[in-house]
Amino acid sequence: MVLMDCHTHTQFSVDSEADINACVERAAGLGLTAYAITDHCECDAWYPAEHYSAEEREMLESTDYKADYEASVSAVTALKEKYAGRLNLICGSELGQILFDTDAARIVNADKRIDFIIGSAHRIHGEKDFYFIDYTQLDMDGIYDLLGRYFREVYELSQTGLFDVIGHITYCLRYMKQRHGICPDISRYDDIIAETFRTLAHSGRGIEINTSGLRQGFGATFPDLKYVRMYRELGGEIITIGSDSHTFEDIGADVGKGAELAKAAGFRYLTYFKERKANFVKIEN
Repeated sequence: MVLMDCHTHTQFSVDSEADINACVERAAGLGLTAYAITDHCECDAWYPAEHYSAEEREMLESTDYKADYEASVSAVTALKEKYAGRLNLICGSELGQILFDTDAARIVNADKRIDFIIGSAHRIHGEKDFYFIDYTQLDMDGIYDLLGRYFREVYELSQTGLFDVIGHITYCLRYMKQRHGICPDISRYDDIIAETFRTLAHSGRGIEINTSGLRQGFGATFPDLKYVRMYRELGGEIITIGSDSHTFEDIGADVGKGAELAKAAGFRYLTYFKERKANFVKIEN
Protein backbone atom coordinates (compact mmCIF):
# COMPACT_ATOMS: atom_id res chain seq x y z
CA MET A 1 0.00 0.00 0.00
CA VAL A 2 1.25 3.47 -0.90
CA LEU A 3 2.13 5.70 2.07
CA MET A 4 2.34 9.48 1.96
CA ASP A 5 2.10 12.32 4.45
CA CYS A 6 0.90 15.60 2.99
CA HIS A 7 0.24 17.60 6.17
CA THR A 8 3.12 18.17 8.59
CA HIS A 9 4.60 20.98 10.67
CA THR A 10 8.10 21.99 11.71
CA GLN A 11 9.88 24.63 13.77
CA PHE A 12 8.43 27.28 11.48
CA SER A 13 4.92 26.69 12.83
CA VAL A 14 4.09 28.53 16.04
CA ASP A 15 2.85 25.34 17.70
CA SER A 16 5.78 23.09 16.75
CA GLU A 17 9.42 22.76 17.74
CA ALA A 18 10.22 19.94 15.33
CA ASP A 19 13.62 20.49 13.70
CA ILE A 20 13.04 20.68 9.96
CA ASN A 21 16.25 18.87 9.05
CA ALA A 22 15.46 15.98 11.38
CA CYS A 23 11.92 15.81 10.00
CA VAL A 24 13.08 15.55 6.41
CA GLU A 25 15.65 12.92 7.31
CA ARG A 26 12.98 10.88 9.10
CA ALA A 27 10.60 11.14 6.13
CA ALA A 28 13.35 9.92 3.83
CA GLY A 29 13.97 6.99 6.15
CA LEU A 30 10.29 6.06 6.20
CA GLY A 31 10.25 5.69 2.44
CA LEU A 32 7.16 7.85 1.95
CA THR A 33 5.92 8.22 -1.62
CA ALA A 34 5.39 11.92 -0.91
CA TYR A 35 6.14 14.13 2.08
CA ALA A 36 4.81 17.68 2.34
CA ILE A 37 5.87 20.30 4.86
CA THR A 38 2.86 22.55 5.37
CA ASP A 39 3.74 25.01 8.11
CA HIS A 40 1.01 27.29 9.41
CA CYS A 41 0.28 30.54 7.62
CA GLU A 42 -2.77 32.24 9.10
CA CYS A 43 -4.21 34.86 6.78
CA ASP A 44 -5.99 36.61 9.66
CA ALA A 45 -2.56 37.25 11.24
CA TRP A 46 -0.39 37.79 8.15
CA TYR A 47 0.94 41.15 9.34
CA PRO A 48 2.85 42.18 12.49
CA ALA A 49 0.82 42.83 15.64
CA GLU A 50 0.66 46.61 15.20
CA HIS A 51 -1.37 46.14 12.01
CA TYR A 52 -4.33 44.86 14.04
CA SER A 53 -6.67 46.51 16.50
CA ALA A 54 -6.64 45.50 20.15
CA GLU A 55 -9.91 43.67 19.60
CA GLU A 56 -8.45 41.75 16.66
CA ARG A 57 -5.29 40.87 18.58
CA GLU A 58 -7.43 39.45 21.37
CA MET A 59 -8.64 36.80 18.93
CA LEU A 60 -5.17 35.83 17.67
CA GLU A 61 -2.67 33.38 19.10
CA SER A 62 0.21 34.96 17.17
CA THR A 63 0.87 37.45 14.37
CA ASP A 64 3.39 38.12 11.56
CA TYR A 65 2.80 34.82 9.77
CA LYS A 66 4.25 36.41 6.65
CA ALA A 67 7.69 36.07 8.27
CA ASP A 68 7.02 32.46 9.35
CA TYR A 69 5.81 31.63 5.86
CA GLU A 70 8.92 33.00 4.19
CA ALA A 71 11.23 31.21 6.62
CA SER A 72 9.49 27.88 6.03
CA VAL A 73 9.28 28.12 2.26
CA SER A 74 12.90 29.21 1.96
CA ALA A 75 14.07 26.30 4.11
CA VAL A 76 11.98 23.70 2.29
CA THR A 77 13.07 25.01 -1.11
CA ALA A 78 16.72 24.51 -0.13
CA LEU A 79 16.00 21.03 1.25
CA LYS A 80 14.21 19.99 -1.95
CA GLU A 81 17.47 20.51 -3.80
CA LYS A 82 19.51 18.73 -1.14
CA TYR A 83 17.23 15.68 -1.09
CA ALA A 84 16.58 15.44 -4.82
CA GLY A 85 16.53 11.77 -5.76
CA ARG A 86 16.13 10.63 -2.14
CA LEU A 87 12.77 12.09 -1.16
CA ASN A 88 9.74 13.45 -2.93
CA LEU A 89 9.67 16.59 -0.80
CA ILE A 90 6.75 18.96 -1.32
CA CYS A 91 6.84 22.63 -0.40
CA GLY A 92 3.44 23.37 1.07
CA SER A 93 1.54 25.74 3.30
CA GLU A 94 -1.43 25.30 5.58
CA LEU A 95 -3.25 28.50 4.76
CA GLY A 96 -5.66 29.30 7.56
CA GLN A 97 -8.58 31.72 7.59
CA ILE A 98 -8.45 32.54 3.87
CA LEU A 99 -11.81 34.33 4.14
CA PHE A 100 -10.32 36.86 6.58
CA ASP A 101 -7.71 38.21 4.14
CA THR A 102 -7.94 36.98 0.57
CA ASP A 103 -5.19 39.40 -0.49
CA ALA A 104 -2.72 37.59 1.77
CA ALA A 105 -3.99 34.26 0.41
CA ARG A 106 -3.41 35.42 -3.15
CA ILE A 107 0.18 36.33 -2.34
CA VAL A 108 0.81 32.76 -1.21
CA ASN A 109 -1.06 31.34 -4.20
CA ALA A 110 1.13 33.38 -6.56
CA ASP A 111 4.39 32.08 -5.05
CA LYS A 112 5.99 29.78 -7.64
CA ARG A 113 7.96 27.97 -4.94
CA ILE A 114 4.77 26.54 -3.49
CA ASP A 115 3.69 23.06 -4.60
CA PHE A 116 0.65 22.59 -2.41
CA ILE A 117 -1.82 24.60 -0.32
CA ILE A 118 -4.13 23.26 2.36
CA GLY A 119 -7.01 25.64 3.06
CA SER A 120 -8.03 25.43 6.71
CA ALA A 121 -10.54 27.09 9.00
CA HIS A 122 -9.10 27.08 12.52
CA ARG A 123 -11.46 29.81 13.64
CA ILE A 124 -14.50 31.57 12.28
CA HIS A 125 -15.54 35.22 12.33
CA GLY A 126 -16.18 36.52 15.82
CA GLU A 127 -14.53 33.56 17.55
CA LYS A 128 -11.11 32.42 18.70
CA ASP A 129 -9.46 29.31 17.32
CA PHE A 130 -11.53 26.24 18.23
CA TYR A 131 -8.58 25.19 20.40
CA PHE A 132 -9.15 28.19 22.71
CA ILE A 133 -12.94 28.23 22.97
CA ASP A 134 -14.33 27.51 26.44
CA TYR A 135 -17.04 25.01 25.58
CA THR A 136 -18.22 24.84 29.20
CA GLN A 137 -19.74 28.28 28.62
CA LEU A 138 -21.96 27.02 25.79
CA ASP A 139 -25.20 25.08 25.99
CA MET A 140 -26.09 22.74 23.12
CA ASP A 141 -27.91 25.50 21.26
CA GLY A 142 -24.69 27.51 21.42
CA ILE A 143 -22.67 24.50 20.25
CA TYR A 144 -24.93 23.97 17.26
CA ASP A 145 -24.87 27.66 16.39
CA LEU A 146 -21.08 27.56 16.42
CA LEU A 147 -21.01 24.47 14.22
CA GLY A 148 -23.51 25.93 11.79
CA ARG A 149 -21.35 29.01 11.33
CA TYR A 150 -18.26 26.84 10.90
CA PHE A 151 -19.75 24.73 8.12
CA ARG A 152 -21.08 27.87 6.42
CA GLU A 153 -17.59 29.37 6.38
CA VAL A 154 -16.08 26.12 5.11
CA TYR A 155 -18.59 26.26 2.25
CA GLU A 156 -17.60 29.87 1.54
CA LEU A 157 -13.95 28.80 1.67
CA SER A 158 -14.64 26.12 -0.95
CA GLN A 159 -15.82 28.83 -3.34
CA THR A 160 -12.61 30.88 -3.19
CA GLY A 161 -10.39 28.44 -5.07
CA LEU A 162 -7.37 29.74 -3.14
CA PHE A 163 -6.15 26.28 -2.08
CA ASP A 164 -5.72 22.73 -3.41
CA VAL A 165 -7.50 20.77 -0.68
CA ILE A 166 -9.53 21.74 2.38
CA GLY A 167 -7.87 20.46 5.52
CA HIS A 168 -9.41 18.55 8.42
CA ILE A 169 -13.06 19.19 7.72
CA THR A 170 -14.77 18.50 11.08
CA TYR A 171 -11.81 20.05 12.94
CA CYS A 172 -14.52 21.97 14.79
CA LEU A 173 -15.36 18.80 16.75
CA ARG A 174 -11.86 18.00 17.99
CA TYR A 175 -11.59 19.89 21.27
CA MET A 176 -15.20 19.82 22.35
CA LYS A 177 -15.08 16.01 22.27
CA GLN A 178 -11.51 15.43 23.46
CA ARG A 179 -11.72 17.74 26.45
CA HIS A 180 -15.38 17.78 27.38
CA GLY A 181 -16.96 14.69 25.85
CA ILE A 182 -19.36 16.85 23.81
CA CYS A 183 -20.46 14.83 20.77
CA PRO A 184 -22.95 16.84 18.69
CA ASP A 185 -24.78 15.27 15.78
CA ILE A 186 -23.44 17.07 12.71
CA SER A 187 -25.78 15.26 10.33
CA ARG A 188 -28.02 18.35 10.53
CA TYR A 189 -25.33 20.08 8.42
CA ASP A 190 -25.12 17.36 5.78
CA ASP A 191 -26.79 19.54 3.14
CA ILE A 192 -24.20 22.31 3.32
CA ILE A 193 -21.37 19.79 3.67
CA ALA A 194 -22.64 18.15 0.48
CA GLU A 195 -22.71 21.54 -1.27
CA THR A 196 -19.12 22.08 -0.18
CA PHE A 197 -18.13 18.70 -1.64
CA ARG A 198 -19.95 19.41 -4.91
CA THR A 199 -18.15 22.74 -5.20
CA LEU A 200 -14.79 21.06 -4.64
CA ALA A 201 -15.49 18.26 -7.09
CA HIS A 202 -16.63 20.66 -9.81
CA SER A 203 -13.65 22.96 -9.35
CA GLY A 204 -11.02 20.22 -9.37
CA ARG A 205 -10.10 20.62 -5.73
CA GLY A 206 -10.18 18.16 -2.89
CA ILE A 207 -10.18 17.28 0.77
CA GLU A 208 -7.71 15.60 3.05
CA ILE A 209 -8.06 12.67 5.40
CA ASN A 210 -6.37 14.02 8.52
CA THR A 211 -5.27 11.15 10.74
CA SER A 212 -4.41 13.18 13.85
CA GLY A 213 -7.67 12.27 15.59
CA LEU A 214 -6.64 8.62 15.66
CA ARG A 215 -3.70 9.30 17.98
CA GLN A 216 -5.04 12.27 19.94
CA GLY A 217 -8.03 10.73 21.66
CA PHE A 218 -10.72 11.75 19.20
CA GLY A 219 -11.08 8.23 17.84
CA ALA A 220 -11.63 9.05 14.17
CA THR A 221 -10.10 10.87 11.24
CA PHE A 222 -11.09 14.39 10.17
CA PRO A 223 -13.44 13.81 8.40
CA ASP A 224 -14.57 10.26 9.14
CA LEU A 225 -15.57 7.55 6.70
CA LYS A 226 -19.15 8.79 6.29
CA TYR A 227 -18.03 12.15 4.92
CA VAL A 228 -15.13 10.83 2.86
CA ARG A 229 -17.61 8.48 1.20
CA MET A 230 -20.07 11.34 0.71
CA TYR A 231 -17.36 13.39 -1.00
CA ARG A 232 -16.56 10.45 -3.30
CA GLU A 233 -20.21 9.83 -4.17
CA LEU A 234 -20.64 13.51 -5.08
CA GLY A 235 -17.83 13.29 -7.62
CA GLY A 236 -14.75 13.99 -5.53
CA GLU A 237 -11.53 12.58 -6.94
CA ILE A 238 -8.75 14.46 -5.14
CA ILE A 239 -7.93 13.05 -1.70
CA THR A 240 -4.72 13.58 0.28
CA ILE A 241 -3.58 11.95 3.50
CA GLY A 242 -1.94 13.90 6.31
CA SER A 243 -0.78 13.08 9.83
CA ASP A 244 -0.86 16.77 10.87
CA SER A 245 2.34 15.97 12.77
CA HIS A 246 3.83 18.68 14.95
CA THR A 247 6.62 16.46 16.23
CA PHE A 248 9.40 14.45 14.64
CA GLU A 249 7.93 11.21 15.98
CA ASP A 250 4.44 11.68 14.47
CA ILE A 251 5.52 12.00 10.85
CA GLY A 252 3.61 9.37 8.90
CA ALA A 253 1.46 8.43 11.90
CA ASP A 254 -1.57 6.38 10.85
CA VAL A 255 -1.28 7.34 7.18
CA GLY A 256 -1.75 3.68 6.30
CA LYS A 257 -5.08 3.72 8.14
CA GLY A 258 -5.96 6.87 6.22
CA ALA A 259 -5.25 5.11 2.95
CA GLU A 260 -7.41 2.16 4.03
CA LEU A 261 -10.24 4.54 4.84
CA ALA A 262 -9.93 6.19 1.41
CA LYS A 263 -10.14 2.77 -0.19
CA ALA A 264 -13.21 1.89 1.90
CA ALA A 265 -14.84 5.11 0.71
CA GLY A 266 -14.38 4.10 -2.92
CA PHE A 267 -11.09 5.74 -3.85
CA ARG A 268 -8.51 3.85 -5.90
CA TYR A 269 -5.97 6.67 -5.96
CA LEU A 270 -4.41 9.06 -3.48
CA THR A 271 -3.15 12.48 -4.48
CA TYR A 272 -0.11 14.62 -3.88
CA PHE A 273 0.69 17.98 -5.45
CA LYS A 274 3.76 19.29 -7.24
CA GLU A 275 3.80 22.78 -8.74
CA ARG A 276 0.11 22.99 -7.79
CA LYS A 277 -0.73 20.05 -10.05
CA ALA A 278 -2.40 16.88 -8.79
CA ASN A 279 -0.49 13.63 -9.09
CA PHE A 280 -2.46 10.43 -8.61
CA VAL A 281 -0.96 7.26 -7.14
CA LYS A 282 -2.73 3.93 -6.82
CA ILE A 283 -3.51 3.06 -3.22
CA GLU A 284 -2.47 -0.49 -3.93
CA ASN A 285 0.09 -1.21 -6.63
